[in-house]
Amino acid sequence: MRARQLLPAALALAVLVVGSGCANGSGLRVEGAEPATSPATPSMSAKQGFAPTPAPSAGKVATSDITLPEVRDSLRADPGLDPYFKKIIGRCTIVLRCLTRGVAVDVMKTGTPQLVVLVHTVDNFVFGAVLMADSPTGPRRVWSLKADQLKISPSQQGDLVVETQIFALTDRPCCPSGSRVEVYRWADGRMTKVSSTDQKGD
Repeated sequence: MRARQLLPAALALAVLVVGSGCANGSGLRVEGAEPATSPATPSMSAKQGFAPTPAPSAGKVATSDITLPEVRDSLRADPGLDPYFKKIIGRCTIVLRCLTRGVAVDVMKTGTPQLVVLVHTVDNFVFGAVLMADSPTGPRRVWSLKADQLKISPSQQGDLVVETQIFALTDRPCCPSGSRVEVYRWADGRMTKVSSTDQKGD
């Protein structure tokens, strides 16, 4: 009587053991383990250096700690500054009325970006720009350019691209006769113009 009760239980146990042994490539492993290891492999490779990594400077915008009051003070004491620049900056008590921060770019390839500063009148007519480099004694002018309504941006090579408006004597402030694009590069300790292109206005 007791043997008849134990027989069904033993049979059920044998079926369970055989069934679990057959589940060797399907079931939980396919749905759970394999997808979990797939995405983990690329991230491990990236950490080990097998995946390409961007350059440290990729996507970063250069910045400079030079302040506009420091620029004004430095230019006021600069004996080689253009006389018209000197006149405007000498009268400049509110720095934002005469100076505006431009781009920061390491034109000199020193590892510390230099700052472009636009020089303008109170009514925001830009007539020139200076390039300021940091030094142990404070910012110093390493280059300046006098031109009307100029805009300066860095090129992919790290040069300075200068766009200016060309005004004839009869032109109104709104309507210049043409424009000019120049490229400047730091070479042999100074900025050198490497190209210039003029365009006539409409």
